[in-house]
Amino acid sequence: MTPDPIAIATMIILLFPMGYFTLASPAFLLVRLDIPPVAQLLRGMFNAHFVVMRVAGIVGTIALLLDGRLIAATGVGLLAALAIWGRRRFMQRMDDQLSAREAGDSEAPRRLRRLHWSGMLANAVLLAALLASIPYIAATA
Repeated sequence: MTPDPIAIATMIILLFPMGYFTLASPAFLLVRLDIPPVAQLLRGMFNAHFVVMRVAGIVGTIALLLDGRLIAATGVGLLAALAIWGRRRFMQRMDDQLSAREAGDSEAPRRLRRLHWSGMLANAVLLAALLASIPYIAATA
């Protein structure tokens, strides 16, 4: 089996933002989310992550399609679709909690923290799936 450079490049393109998010997001567990600048920074990090994953997923899907790897392109395309759809839904939920916090809801930081945990967990699951798929995607028969 010989390595497929397009598939390897696609995996690296996807691994960088997912790895960065995996390393950067736990830092927000050390601070309180009822501090407005901290909550806004967390929102910005999630927004940037979704945007970068959308772009990386689309680029990876196109590269794999041009390389003729339809199954791998489908998987990466699903990842891009999840980033596109998930961003809209996740950011709306986060904005709702930020607005509730500003309106004086004392439970909003707790719900914001749950969103933070769920975002980290979703990224970890997708990262594990991507890492597990590398041996299958990177080599050709």
